[in-house]
Amino acid sequence: MTVSPLTIRPIAAADRDEWQRLFLAYGAFYETAFETPVIDDVWAWLMDARHPLTAFVAEIDGAVRGFAHVREQPDTFTAGPGWFLDDLYVDEELRGSGAGTALLDAVAAHATAHGGGTLRWITAHDNDRAQRVYDRLATRTSWVTYEKEC
Repeated sequence: MTVSPLTIRPIAAADRDEWQRLFLAYGAFYETAFETPVIDDVWAWLMDARHPLTAFVAEIDGAVRGFAHVREQPDTFTAGPGWFLDDLYVDEELRGSGAGTALLDAVAAHATAHGGGTLRWITAHDNDRAQRVYDRLATRTSWVTYEKEC
């Protein structure tokens, strides 16, 4: 697939509408309808330089077409920094274009520039397309994930 030149950059305040469109599509992909307070709070985190969550966007022809949310977290196995990729989403028609890989590369470069450590993420067991990309870029672990609402 050939696309116009792709730019990966930190998210900016002017990206709100395009980011929100993508964030809602991301939620729909995972069968989650984000309510307005969640959208507003996540956006506020992304705009707060003191918050550990930061974001990068994939821009093509001046339009934001993908995003990656990442946060630093302490790593108790190394007593150093660790990173967690919370969310990665690219417009469906751009999948296979390299935009997701470019976003992951930008997140990894950010982590390296801010102390290194291990970058981790999860995906749904049936997200085969994403897993093909992830298997090429990283090591699949044997860890099992659990959730408990508190």
